[in-house]
Amino acid sequence: MEATHTQYLKAMGIQVWVQRAEETTQITVPDIPESIPSQPINIQPEETPINWDTLQQKVATCTACALHSSRTQTVFGIGNQQADLMLIGEAPGADEDAQGEPFVGRAGKLLTAMLYAIDIKRESVYIANVIKCRPPENRNPNTQEMTCCNAFLKQQIALIDPKLIIAVGRIAAHHLLAIETAIGKIRGQCFKYNNIPLIPIYHPAYLLRRPSEKRHAWKDLQFIRQTLTEL
Repeated sequence: MEATHTQYLKAMGIQVWVQRAEETTQITVPDIPESIPSQPINIQPEETPINWDTLQQKVATCTACALHSSRTQTVFGIGNQQADLMLIGEAPGADEDAQGEPFVGRAGKLLTAMLYAIDIKRESVYIANVIKCRPPENRNPNTQEMTCCNAFLKQQIALIDPKLIIAVGRIAAHHLLAIETAIGKIRGQCFKYNNIPLIPIYHPAYLLRRPSEKRHAWKDLQFIRQTLTEL
């Protein structure tokens, strides 16, 4: 188990070493950023929740936007439906469209490693996307597509009622917070979505393209762990 944990830490670009003569294993941990006061966000109240089976069926048969014509299947969401922590990405990619599960490609493996690095198992959280169908060629979802899926996402959030939401990437953060501020300027802060604390982080796909940013991602993970402990 310790060897597996070390592998996940290395995937996050975190230096790991073992001291000699019966001393304990240590890792370098950057300073945790100071907590920044939550920013009020004006979001409309949630709709009355329906049950999971009904909601999943509505998503599976949705034809509200043009994406239904090119999808292999919808990607509803997965994980613990009583989770304290909910992660929300932007949209399914090719791997997700094929398997029907969010974050299963290279970015998904890195996300799993990121969670494990702060002792959170993937199966203990709930993971969903802003939209439930893959945009062609993995392009960013447009406003109309996100609007069509927004009721589904709001129902998922209402059913789970998480203690903390993580907006994974720029598009998810902008949609949930109704802002357009660069992700680099809002990461490391705690906002509110319908009175639920929300922390934006870099998307793991971005970290794969820019490994140097993993040092910021590690600080964000520590901030998530600290925030969960305080809730």
